[in-house]
Amino acid sequence: MLEPITAITLGAGSRGNVYGNYGLKFSNELDIVGVAEPIEIRNERYAKKHNISKENRFDTWERVFERPKFADAIIITTPDDLHYGPCMKALAMGYDILLEKPIAPTEQECRDILELQKKNGNIVAVCHVLRYAPYFINLKQLMDSGALGEIISIQHLEPIEHIHMAHSYVRGNWHNSKKTTPIILAKSCHDLDILRWLIGKKCETISAFGGLKWFKSENAPEGSTARCADGCAVESTCPYSALKIYHRDRQRNYVFSLPEDKSKQGDFILEQLAKTNYGRCVYKMGNDQPDHYVTSMEFEDGVTVNFSMEAFTSYHGRRTRVMGSLGDVVGDMDEFTHTDFLTGKQTKWDVAVEDVEHYENSGHGGGDWSLVTDWVKAVKTKDPNVLSSTIDTSIESHLMGFNAEKSRLEKKTITMNM
Repeated sequence: MLEPITAITLGAGSRGNVYGNYGLKFSNELDIVGVAEPIEIRNERYAKKHNISKENRFDTWERVFERPKFADAIIITTPDDLHYGPCMKALAMGYDILLEKPIAPTEQECRDILELQKKNGNIVAVCHVLRYAPYFINLKQLMDSGALGEIISIQHLEPIEHIHMAHSYVRGNWHNSKKTTPIILAKSCHDLDILRWLIGKKCETISAFGGLKWFKSENAPEGSTARCADGCAVESTCPYSALKIYHRDRQRNYVFSLPEDKSKQGDFILEQLAKTNYGRCVYKMGNDQPDHYVTSMEFEDGVTVNFSMEAFTSYHGRRTRVMGSLGDVVGDMDEFTHTDFLTGKQTKWDVAVEDVEHYENSGHGGGDWSLVTDWVKAVKTKDPNVLSSTIDTSIESHLMGFNAEKSRLEKKTITMNM
C-alpha cells in the first residue's frame, strides 16, 4: 500500500498531461513508467518529465501491448476514435484502466468494453470528473438530504464559450462528428452523467433539438479567405480570427507544442497557422458539429430535466438550477445557494471551503485530480466501490447521449432501453 501504482499513458496530449501531472505532485501514489505518443516532441517532453526509460517509449499504442504486461495500469487519453482498441487490449492483458471519456464512439463498442470488463474484473474508471468535483459532491449531498423535498425539475446549462467552440469543434480534432463522436458525447457526456448521478433515477425518455447554425460557408463574410493569414479583408474585425486567438492573444497554444525558446514562439505559431486547421476560416471548415443543442429528458417518478449546450457565450462553467417541493438551488460550479421555501433562509456553499490544493491544481472544479486519487486507491485495493464512475455506472449516460443524437437527427422522442 506504500508503493505507488505504475501506469503507462497512451496519448501525451492535454488530458494525458493532466493525469500524468498528478504523479509528479504525488509520486508516492502514481508512477508513470511508459508512454505511447506519435508526435515526437510530445513523446520526448512527456518522457523527460516523468523520467521514462527509452525502452518504455512507444510511437503507437499498439506497440505497448507487444510487450508482456509491465505496469499496473493503463491511462487511455488517445483521441476519441482510438479508445476502443487499446481499452479492449488492456482489459485482455489484465491492466487496470483510467479511461478518458467518451468510453467509445458507438453503443456497441461501449457494450463490448463493459462485457469484457465484467468477464475479467479489471478496475476501470471512466473520466467523468464532474462526479469528483466538490461542487457537485456537495450539491448531491444536499439533494439526497431531503432539504429540497421531492426533486421536481432541473435546468442545466453548459456554456461552451465561443472561442472554445471554434477551437475544438470547428477547427479542432472534434470538428467532424463522423470521424470522432457527436458533440453531445464529446463535450457533454459529462453533463448527462452528472444529471443522472444527481437525480439517482433512470432516464426514461429523451428528446433533443439543435444543429449547426452559424459556422458554415453561407455565413462567411464578404472578403474572407480560406485562411485568416491569406489577406482576409475582415480578419481584424472577426472574433474568430486565428491570428487574433493564437498569435496576438496567445490562447490555446498548447495544441502546437511550442518551442521552449519564447523568442521563437511567434514565428512557430504563424507556421502552424499556415498549415494546420487552426489557421483556417471558421466558416470554411466543412465541420458538422451542432453549435446549439437542447436535450429534454424525463426520469423515473416524473422528474424533468432540460439541458442546454451553447457555443455562443462569452463565459464558460456549468450553471445548474435544481427545483424541489421544499426549496431550490442556484449554482455555477464555484458556489451554490439553497433557499428554503418555508423560512426563506438562504444558505451558500462555495469552493473556498474545500481542498484548495486539488482545486487550484486540477481542472473541472477540482474533479480531475480527485478522480485520480480515488482511482489509485481502487487499483491499490482492487476495490471498484471506491469509485463513483465505474464503467457499468458510466455507460448509462453514454446511452443517453447516443439516444439524444438519434432523437435530434430523426426529430422524435426516444424511449430509453437499457
